[in-house]
Amino acid sequence: MTNIQFIAKSVATAAINIQNTVQLLQEDCTIPFISRYRKDTTGNLDEVQIEQIAKLQKEYEVIVKRKEAILKSITEQNALSPELEKKIQQSFDLQELEDFYLPYKKKKKTKADVARENGLEPLAKIIMAQNNDAIDFISSKYLNENVINEDAALQGARDIVAEWINENIYVRKQLRRLYERKAIITTKVVKTKKDEEAAQKFNQYFEWSEPLTKAPSHRLLAMLRAENEGFIKFKVEVDIDEAYDIIDTLILKSQNSTTPHVQLAIEDSYKRLLNPAISNEALQEAKAKADANSIQVFANNLGQLLLARPLGEKRILAIDPGFRSGCKIVCLDEKGDLLNNETIYPHAPQKEEAMAMKKIRSMVNSYKIDAISIGNGTASRETEFFIKKIAFDKPVQVFIVSEAGASVYSASKIAREEFPDYDVTVRGSVSIGRRLSDPLAELVKIDPKAIGVGQYQHDVDQNKLKEELDNTVIRCVNSVGININTASKHLLSYVSGIGEKLAENIVQYRSENGPFTDRKQLKKVPRLGEKAYQQGVAFIRISNAKNPLDNSAVHPESYGIVEKMAKDLKLSVHDLIANKEKTALIKPENYITPEIGLLGLKDIIKELEKPGLDPRKSAKVFEFDPNVKTIKDVKSGMVLPGIVNNITNFGCFVDIGVKESGLVHISQLKAGFVSDVNEVVKLHQHVQVKVTEVDEDRKRIQLSMIL
Repeated sequence: MTNIQFIAKSVATAAINIQNTVQLLQEDCTIPFISRYRKDTTGNLDEVQIEQIAKLQKEYEVIVKRKEAILKSITEQNALSPELEKKIQQSFDLQELEDFYLPYKKKKKTKADVARENGLEPLAKIIMAQNNDAIDFISSKYLNENVINEDAALQGARDIVAEWINENIYVRKQLRRLYERKAIITTKVVKTKKDEEAAQKFNQYFEWSEPLTKAPSHRLLAMLRAENEGFIKFKVEVDIDEAYDIIDTLILKSQNSTTPHVQLAIEDSYKRLLNPAISNEALQEAKAKADANSIQVFANNLGQLLLARPLGEKRILAIDPGFRSGCKIVCLDEKGDLLNNETIYPHAPQKEEAMAMKKIRSMVNSYKIDAISIGNGTASRETEFFIKKIAFDKPVQVFIVSEAGASVYSASKIAREEFPDYDVTVRGSVSIGRRLSDPLAELVKIDPKAIGVGQYQHDVDQNKLKEELDNTVIRCVNSVGININTASKHLLSYVSGIGEKLAENIVQYRSENGPFTDRKQLKKVPRLGEKAYQQGVAFIRISNAKNPLDNSAVHPESYGIVEKMAKDLKLSVHDLIANKEKTALIKPENYITPEIGLLGLKDIIKELEKPGLDPRKSAKVFEFDPNVKTIKDVKSGMVLPGIVNNITNFGCFVDIGVKESGLVHISQLKAGFVSDVNEVVKLHQHVQVKVTEVDEDRKRIQLSMIL
């Protein structure tokens, strides 16, 4: 099977599209570049499909490499028959390959190895043949100084037979199918840990049982965490009689004196070898699926967070609220640069409200502030009420902003590089302000896991999580495009084809030579070669550039086509851009070349209509219910405004303006069945919710969107 055939089993597109995509990937083209600028080559595959092809290509390479290693190992043991070689060559299933290799794998000394050393393999073969009616008599011929009687001889022979049954590929396949269909998870509490406070959040799993296939990802990961923390014992089992029936059907051939010994070997093989191995496989496979599900939830949430509505280039006063330690204030200009910082103490115990109001008014006027950004942590609501009491000379919008991850950023190397002369409190406030003006530019500086918009993110495969989150960040950055003259090196590093080192070089070049005035200048950046230029240039924007196309998503390789379109319409390129009446007259089929086809040309025309348009909408002001400040104010039956601040498979969490977010279970999102929470809500969506239950002691609030 070729790599193209292997990938085609999972990706629904023509083989030629897969072949072209693999070719582009092997030429070091990035996924954002391929999906945006090589649509005619790939048959219009999107980023997700191209990512899938890239993963499957890697999977194929891993399988091929493993096959080579297995064939080499078996050959070195002089055990590779033509039949076995053919089976291995034809298999593209890693599990099946490992089954083929199992009898030849180097392992610790087993009971069967000891029995072989004691000369009992011929006796095992006689038992396995199942055509001898005098096995007890025959066993006496295999006695020696290590095998003292017939029972010991038969036991040793059964150990060898049990190993053969364990290595039987058909037995393993059939048992796997049984586990796939009928495995049951059973958990029991560890009695000595039952009353520990930390164990109580897992109390529903103190005595739990359900089919493995029915366990949703969040529940399986919760059980595994409970086991890892020592609160429960965990088992994955199938009906033992059903398992024996499967093995009996495949192994038992006749009824004679060998039959009881084969049956004993079957029982031993299942209990000692097959069940532990295959139940662990089933659990690991379920865990891998749960990981993938959880990682996807996290990636979806992260994508929505990164593409949250930006306020844009406004002057912002940002507040990191607090009680005793005061509220940390920073003033930022349109580019997010720090102008001033201050601490005020409007709340208890100091209650310096009048002085704090005076300072805020003064800063708003002095620095021409357009908007105020308040972190949503401790003292957030109290600070919002305080700010809204101030009579400003001009309208100032007030926003509550998630401060998740701000403290992580403030103590990071990135923050120290940006603000070496300021402490963590100032840096945290800057982050709260900047994430209002441009969430994407600010959040890329923070480890996504610190943003807290996932479920069980610390329990999943960390390498796969990092890979998926990195892909999400790259996808978001390149879907928006970035201003090369204002972007930080951290944002630049996610641009297609750029990376960390080239991002540093771009920032260095910018500081030494001033702002970029056209895209061609990128080629002057040290170590930025033709390939990096090709992959990244169309994802950067230069406002007020000499060539207006430099502030669009049109790739420089297509500038000639746009110039021809403009010339044919007797216009300049400048006059063609954003001129819907004229772009509507363009017939894309007239401009097809060997390099660019109809799909690419339609994209160009679409971009000319709205060049460089940010796909994100503008930020909207949101107000919580002014009468609800703490969980004590929340009563059943209330209908409250809220903001969705986390999405999971089982529902979404909504911030209603108190410290504790409320849960809207998936069944309460809307009338009727909901299979995917994301079909109904998005992160940061403004919603109306009804309070259905409040548990002050456990700090839990149940909400419904069915009003």
